[in-house]
Amino acid sequence: MKSDPAPEILRIARSWLGTPYLHQASVRGAGSDCLGLVRGIWRELYGAEPEVAPAYSPDWGEYDRAEVLLAGARRHLLPDDDEDRPGQVLLFRMRMGAVAKHLGVVSATGAAPAFIHAYDRHGVVESPLSAPWRQRIAARFRFPER
Repeated sequence: MKSDPAPEILRIARSWLGTPYLHQASVRGAGSDCLGLVRGIWRELYGAEPEVAPAYSPDWGEYDRAEVLLAGARRHLLPDDDEDRPGQVLLFRMRMGAVAKHLGVVSATGAAPAFIHAYDRHGVVESPLSAPWRQRIAARFRFPER
């Protein structure tokens, strides 16, 4: 019988809360960006990361560029059509027509949905999954089984 991975994913994600924001970093307690948070969860679940993350800019408003983050998520995570499942990885498109460049992990559902993510001047935080965030969801994924 398979066990639900969500409690372990959320335990790991919550252990990153308070980590300062640092672009392209992935060190719990020292510095992380949104991809770094997901990379850190991956490492704790599976060990080594499946590939080296390429260099990327912090600009959420890039246009006319390849969907590098979306392609990477499709290579290593599983698509998930369910809405708001704890442990689910959300990919956000922060501006209409821009590439999808922000990630978070659903941490709560129901009356007060929330997600854990990292962003500039805030670090790793848990935020309400409010209407403005919801309208920016570009894709949903789940971590593969161990």
